[in-house]
Amino acid sequence: MIDHIFEATTIQTVITIAMLILCLYPITGAFFWFFGALSYRFLRPNSEDNDWQVLAPKDQPMITIMIPAHNEEVMIESTITYLFEQLNYTNFEILVMNDGSTDETATIIKRLEQRFPRLRMIEIVKNKGKAHAFNIGMYFAKGDYILSNDADTIPEPDALMKYMNYFVHDRDLNTSAVTANMDVQNRTKLIGKSQTVEFSSIVGVIKRSQSAVNDSMYAYSGANTMYRKSFLIDVGGFRQNRATEDISIAWDHQMIGAVPRFAPNIVFHMNVPETIGDLYKQRKRWAQGGTEVWLTNIKKFVFHPIKHRYQLSMFIDSTLSIVWSFFFIITTAIFLITLLYFLMTGNVERFFHSIEMSFIFVTFEMLAGLLQLLAALILDHHGAKLKYLIFAPLYMLFFWMINPITIAVTFIPALKTILGFGSGTWVSPKRQQLIQSKDH
Repeated sequence: MIDHIFEATTIQTVITIAMLILCLYPITGAFFWFFGALSYRFLRPNSEDNDWQVLAPKDQPMITIMIPAHNEEVMIESTITYLFEQLNYTNFEILVMNDGSTDETATIIKRLEQRFPRLRMIEIVKNKGKAHAFNIGMYFAKGDYILSNDADTIPEPDALMKYMNYFVHDRDLNTSAVTANMDVQNRTKLIGKSQTVEFSSIVGVIKRSQSAVNDSMYAYSGANTMYRKSFLIDVGGFRQNRATEDISIAWDHQMIGAVPRFAPNIVFHMNVPETIGDLYKQRKRWAQGGTEVWLTNIKKFVFHPIKHRYQLSMFIDSTLSIVWSFFFIITTAIFLITLLYFLMTGNVERFFHSIEMSFIFVTFEMLAGLLQLLAALILDHHGAKLKYLIFAPLYMLFFWMINPITIAVTFIPALKTILGFGSGTWVSPKRQQLIQSKDH
């Protein structure tokens, strides 16, 4: 009898602790990113170092700027022109992977090849996705370093020079890739301004925190990341059936002991979705990609936790994020049903008490998130984005709710991918001509 009571008490205690962890996960997570970013900034030497060396042309390693392109007639010419005319680097080429485009992309590239001798194009007859195009291009690239550059993305003029400063020292021999600090170009609409805050939060805080803990990183930025080609070959290139090749390759690199780097002093400008529909599609793809790498590596962490101890924090947080997403959806549904029940039974006191308690919890969550965002906006670009703090509530209330919904919705598709039914085929998003001048 005593054994049964002890067993029941133990189970109840475990359940209570698990519920407490899940309830507090958003708050503790925000504080973790906040203190992690501060640790990265003040405890790691040269973590925010803007003192980079200009390499003479004879000392510049060869770089291949690879642009996977599928129906990019709107952006491709202005992007290529910018790269050739504005980048302060000599020893580079541009390799466009024309991935089954049905518009005028190929015609534009052929015309530009006459103007820029260091421009080449590889024609892929059938669209099979960005990862497939990149893997083919990798073996045609002349450079030992490959910059993945989206057709709507422009790096700052000194980007290549700054990138190479993360590879040329003896301490950098195990550096697999360097991902830069993204900035939003299209800020004319409310949704763009809100994502400006969001990307500062993700890049400005979370990537700093990830780098501060065992040099880990959940994802590279697919829009602008410099890869050491030898490390791409070491992991067999990009996984072609994944929803997000940049998340997948980041985990693959770390699972072989390579070191990812985040470069907050390198800025690139990108377009972001400007409609709710496009934003939701993007976040579904991101969520599915995150779940795919979690499912891919779960067996390795469960059976070999010591071997992968340096990436264990990354795996634990991903696990909590996925479990919490389902917890959030289920408990929210229960909460709303309970409120409806109180209203229907005339229990007004319990109804308002539940509302008050939820507001207290949301207030704590908002305060924790505000600290995270405030730290991000101060650290990122030396506080230049503080004026966007007014859009923080929209980000925290809206964007945070999208994440658990997309994770839950894409869990089954992610599982199907792991079972061999995934596809990396892409549809190019709607583009707007927003390439800015050198002084952007």
